[in-house]
Amino acid sequence: MHLDALDWTVVAVSLAAAWVPSVFFARRAARGTAEFFTSGRAVPWWLAGTSMVATTFATDTPNLITEFVRTSGVAKNWSWWALLLTGMTTVFLYARLWRRSGVLTDLEFYEIRYTGASAAFLRGFRAIYLGLLCNCIIMAIVTLAAVKIAHIMLGWDRWQTILVCGVICVAFSALSGLWGVLASDLVQFVVAMIGVVGAAWYSLGHPAVGGLSGLLEKIEPQRLRLLPEFSDHTVALEIFFVPLFVQWWASWYPGSEPGGGGYVAQRMLAARDERHAAGAALWFNLAHYALRPWPWIIVGLCSILVFPTVADIQTQFPALDPALVKDDIAYPAMLTLLPHGLIGLLVASLLAAYVSTMSTHLNWGSSYLVNDFYRRFVDRRATEARCVWLSRLLAVGLMLVAIGFSTVLESAKDGFDLLMSIGAGTGLIYLLRWFWWRINPWSEIAGM
Repeated sequence: MHLDALDWTVVAVSLAAAWVPSVFFARRAARGTAEFFTSGRAVPWWLAGTSMVATTFATDTPNLITEFVRTSGVAKNWSWWALLLTGMTTVFLYARLWRRSGVLTDLEFYEIRYTGASAAFLRGFRAIYLGLLCNCIIMAIVTLAAVKIAHIMLGWDRWQTILVCGVICVAFSALSGLWGVLASDLVQFVVAMIGVVGAAWYSLGHPAVGGLSGLLEKIEPQRLRLLPEFSDHTVALEIFFVPLFVQWWASWYPGSEPGGGGYVAQRMLAARDERHAAGAALWFNLAHYALRPWPWIIVGLCSILVFPTVADIQTQFPALDPALVKDDIAYPAMLTLLPHGLIGLLVASLLAAYVSTMSTHLNWGSSYLVNDFYRRFVDRRATEARCVWLSRLLAVGLMLVAIGFSTVLESAKDGFDLLMSIGAGTGLIYLLRWFWWRINPWSEIAGM
């Protein structure tokens, strides 16, 4: 598939619109780490919340939802819908506490909540564990999705995609700090939502689908169920009961950390005040769980009728690398059927989703490595200017590590399962540490 002049114009205009905020905020970001990592704590709720949603809009997410729908039906989404419970506890219990703490990163909170050498060790260890290891695994999953999308839609090989997208992401993140990331996220979220809604609308019009009524008639009823078939105890336990009653409070997952954390906490810490922090978390959960997934689900269901099996995708696109052909590639395969102009908008929206997620993770990971490791354990007298420049250099390093990790993953579900296994067993500690005095650094270390 080839993009024509109209498509490339749409991509260029969208990218330019997202680039402007980065240039505008570049000088402000250079003032110091408080501006670079938390935007001077002056962010309104709607901007902070939209940035959270845009960050979780990553290119791997529509691929993952499509794989869920194709392999297990709509009900499989309870694997992550159940995490709404932890999101709402953050809204009503933890958002105000995070903003009240006044820390620069959520890891800095460790030496407020705990004391002694164990607290310092925990802070430094998690700076490396989360900022480098987990963060780069997340970026690798997102990059793998970008590689698959570009391969099927643009005909690019892995390294061509990585080079182009990597340069764009590092430039966005390193230049402007969190202010630029937030403002760009707003533009990119609007572009991305227009694109995915357009894709869902056009997919329903495909002759093999026959509109919404045709979709409902042709798809097996069990695939359309919002709830799993409870008579199949194994399936019901796996995709409904365990996520709803255990997983949401027991596991750490990026964007849905029990009690808030990671880039969600970063946005709350950057909010104007406690009320804006809670408002940002509420808007994020509403948009993340109730509004955004349905266009992806519709495209995933349509793909079952257009490409019933993975073999059909390989037949339609014989030049595809067989190693990349899994159920999750059905989403970009559907996008190739769109008309010119809309294809350009979809490419722009997917690029926007990728850049938004990656620039957030590069900024977030750098904040851990600089504030919670370098400035805490290596050079406690480091100037603000040195820390900002180090953060920019680390963005490049993190991108390179993420690229390396992306070469060993095969599908979006592989990455999802890996992250869920890494974060298993820690969630309850993050919920209780604010209220129960018996939680200590060794509790968190044991939980990991």
